[in-house]
Amino acid sequence: MTDDVADRVRAVLEASGLAFEIIDCDPELADTAVFCAHYGHALEESANTIVVRSKTGEAKFAACLVLATTRLDVNKVVRKRLGARKVSFASAAETAEITGMEIGGVTPLCLPSGLPLWIDSRIMALPRVILGGANRSSKVIVDPAIFQSTPATEVVSDLARSAE
Repeated sequence: MTDDVADRVRAVLEASGLAFEIIDCDPELADTAVFCAHYGHALEESANTIVVRSKTGEAKFAACLVLATTRLDVNKVVRKRLGARKVSFASAAETAEITGMEIGGVTPLCLPSGLPLWIDSRIMALPRVILGGANRSSKVIVDPAIFQSTPATEVVSDLARSAE
């Protein structure tokens, strides 16, 4: 959303010591499937950061990172982890307010402190992953080892299900 978050993402990437690439993209083509089709990247190595929220009781939020070829298991895994009776995807406005980023560009690399980040374990097996770049005009390609140093991060088995 702001250049400030994108600058912080670049600083995190540079400090990681890992190889990375920042790719410029047309904001109209930022949604993962459209981006991959237009720019020739594999959907299987692309991931989406999805903010979820409790719908009942105290408002609780978490960010979830899942492969673009899978579906976040909101009703079972996320609901139990969040400790809520009902959960849903955060709205675009809530996502922007919480993360400072627009949907289609949310990156898990510079989330606000206190917001848990849950990563589907399949992502950690990839040699590289394509992530949002903190805005709709860029994407980041990096080794998933970057998540060994992101705050409040937990790798979760079966956070997502096959999209079949």
